[in-house]
Amino acid sequence: MFRLDPKQAVIDHLHGKGDDARSNLSNAAEAIARSPIESGYSHTVISGVAQIVEALILLAAGFAIYAFYLGGSDPLFYGPLILGGVLVANVLFNVARTHRIVAYRTLFKQCSRVLAGWSIVMLIIVAGLFIFKAGDMMSRVWLIGWYVSGCALLIGYRLALRALIGHWTRQGRLKRRTVIVGGGPDAAPLIESIRNSAAGDIEMIGLFDDRVGERSPDVVAGLSKLGRVADLIEFSRRAKIDLVIVSMPLSAEARVLDMLRQLWVLPVDIRLSAHMSRLRFTDKTYSYLGDLPVFDMADRPISDWNLVFKWVFDKCVAATALVVLSPLMIGTAIAIKLTSKGPVLFRQQRHGFNNELIQIYKFRSMYTDMSDSAADKLVTKDDPRVTPVGRFIRKTSIDELPQLFNVLKGELSIVGPRPHALQAKAANKLYHEAVDGYFARHKVKPGITGWAQINGWRGETDTLDKIMQRVDHDLYYIENWSLFLDLYILVMTPVSLFSKNENAF
Repeated sequence: MFRLDPKQAVIDHLHGKGDDARSNLSNAAEAIARSPIESGYSHTVISGVAQIVEALILLAAGFAIYAFYLGGSDPLFYGPLILGGVLVANVLFNVARTHRIVAYRTLFKQCSRVLAGWSIVMLIIVAGLFIFKAGDMMSRVWLIGWYVSGCALLIGYRLALRALIGHWTRQGRLKRRTVIVGGGPDAAPLIESIRNSAAGDIEMIGLFDDRVGERSPDVVAGLSKLGRVADLIEFSRRAKIDLVIVSMPLSAEARVLDMLRQLWVLPVDIRLSAHMSRLRFTDKTYSYLGDLPVFDMADRPISDWNLVFKWVFDKCVAATALVVLSPLMIGTAIAIKLTSKGPVLFRQQRHGFNNELIQIYKFRSMYTDMSDSAADKLVTKDDPRVTPVGRFIRKTSIDELPQLFNVLKGELSIVGPRPHALQAKAANKLYHEAVDGYFARHKVKPGITGWAQINGWRGETDTLDKIMQRVDHDLYYIENWSLFLDLYILVMTPVSLFSKNENAF
């Protein structure tokens, strides 16, 4: 397993070598990113497989009792009922956040939430049969048998899953790359607590602290300081950090808020350690990293099994759209080629997930000799740079259709914050200069369409208010994401093209 030895980079940084120090830190981060944790298992894959197995267990229980008590009668009634019940159960278990590695490690918490979710499923089935006056068609013996057997199987399965996760944790196969914010003597007990009780879950990379001198030495409990909090932003993106633990007292409110203001743009889990606080809350207030109590300050927006749901959604929609829209795309390509010189496609670098640079595809809508690859100048109404075909395809967003290939490549999602050109400006200010926290949009993959677009915030951004509205809508989407929200945005996109396209030129 690759072990980072950042001591030389830290020494260079503390001796004021400027760009060389930053280069050393960047190189170390990239080396970490290229070197996966030895024998590490994906949290997403584990939670995905766990959900599938759990669904199969409930299905098997439902159909086994159906076959035993009812002998296979009324399959068109019981079959959909069992499948629907299992689907609703899976949704409820996800809403209750029971399919996460941290949840699998608990006993009472995960079991109580699973049993509560399963009970709600039964109540929904009974209520549905009562509303549709279909109660006479259902066997009460079957329903009670399915409920009781489901409870027993769920508890047994969750206990086995807890034991397996505990075993893998002790073997160090579920480690997450972790950095600590805040150094000095106060961080030493935190580091020791992690080593003693959470070493199988956490791979500590280093410390970041804005203080210097005796208050924050270069090495604390054997862990080296890599730089300031501002350096952590780029380091985290390059090293693909999973978790940030903040070692600051709750009383240092100003420092904590300033740190969160800097770090909230990252797609990582952020935890505030409670080891320095004299205040003691109920156990429900904390989550735990080993024996270390922490407060959950921020979570990765789309994680675990939700990533798989979104990946499947993106690939299926993109592939279907390419087949259905291929005549339109071919016709557009021919029209562009016949009416102006130059390539059919326009390529442009933009920021993707976690600020990574990606190259997106669009149908060319400008004259080749007037194209603006850096987007230094916004396109305006009756812009002479735009071709006649370009005006139509920009107005109808047909020019965006080649980005379906970006979705298949995994660079974009169907739905997400729109990726902006690197030099795009609002009121002569670059977007990230105009809006505080602008890069928080990149905590998820950008998309072809998004919440801002269906609400009318597309096209020209000639004022600060327009780009602020876009960012606000993007952040709302990130904080409230669900597969149903993606479906709603996808359905409403063609509607918005005709009802809210006055800003598209």
